[in-house]
Amino acid sequence: MNVRYRVELSQAERDELTAMLGGGKHAARKLKRAQILLAADRGGRDEEIARTVRVSLSTVGRTKRRFVEGNLERALSEEPRPGAERKLTGKEEALLVATACAKPPAGHKRWTLTLLADTMVKLTYHDSLSGETVRRRLAENDLKPWRRDMWCIPHVDGEYVARMEDVLDLYAETPDPARPLVCFDETPVQLIGEVRQPVPAQPGQRERYDYEYRRNGTVNLFVTFDPRRGWRNVKVTDRRAAVDYAHCMRELVDVHYPDAACIRVVQDNLSIHKPGALYEAFAPAEARRILRRLEFHFTPKHASWLNMVECEISVLQRQCLGRRIDDPKRLRNEIAAWQRRRNKTRASIKWMFTTDKARAKLGRAYPATAKEPKSL
Repeated sequence: MNVRYRVELSQAERDELTAMLGGGKHAARKLKRAQILLAADRGGRDEEIARTVRVSLSTVGRTKRRFVEGNLERALSEEPRPGAERKLTGKEEALLVATACAKPPAGHKRWTLTLLADTMVKLTYHDSLSGETVRRRLAENDLKPWRRDMWCIPHVDGEYVARMEDVLDLYAETPDPARPLVCFDETPVQLIGEVRQPVPAQPGQRERYDYEYRRNGTVNLFVTFDPRRGWRNVKVTDRRAAVDYAHCMRELVDVHYPDAACIRVVQDNLSIHKPGALYEAFAPAEARRILRRLEFHFTPKHASWLNMVECEISVLQRQCLGRRIDDPKRLRNEIAAWQRRRNKTRASIKWMFTTDKARAKLGRAYPATAKEPKSL
């Protein structure tokens, strides 16, 4: 036994260590130190403790020494580890961040760690810098200049705000069966088939499929979603034309909501989403009959996220379409099965974004004249 560092725990310390080993989330190293201290308190030899806890003899001695010279907290915690001095000063790190946020040199598509390191050597007095040094400093500032996100940056003007608040107020209204709310959109689907038959999964091996595939054209999906009823309808068409859109609107009026006085339709600004599409498909009297029962509400340009049907299309992609299907008939059957299940459970969307939240979060983006005047 190491006489110099004799561990004698109080009852409170024993209880604390026992509780730590009995449950909770703790680091493995901390648990091993607790085992070492309890074993040493019982009079165990260092060699025996090291063998039982499966640590080195030096770890046992170091843990006991830190307890005797300090306290229980010090014995259980990590010692600060010495490290090399930071190569970049505060000003140099700021320069690195500014450089990474700027455009790369001519002839380069994007910044790389090596390119940034070489540039910093030219801008500072360092003889050399490693890519790892650059990576760590960028990671501390949550920067990855070699990555970019594609995003649609909207121009927020009075028209944008008016359309956004119109749709949000529509979502916040009390449901009225005589004036149902539906969200409408479309999405293309590629028909893709297998060139070689996939190998089924088995214990210890995932399903495998060949990287080659066969294209079999595309189809279009017209998706209608009623968030109040938890109801959706997906219509598969060969194309996305104004005539097809017009037929969807007639089905909405005559088949899906025959008793509704007015159907409010939320949709985006696609060129076929217009009243004139019905006059291109039907006689004037028929087109007018359908339009009398429709009320269109358009999302702002570049703001399709305000249309709840986008969420439903995302669910459809994840749950049903995210695989290879090359036969239109099979696609229709798979979508119909998905639709029946979703409608049976009346799956809906809990929409949280409101007009008040839009004004609070997007207040700075609102046009200056649209903001509340300051009190005198």
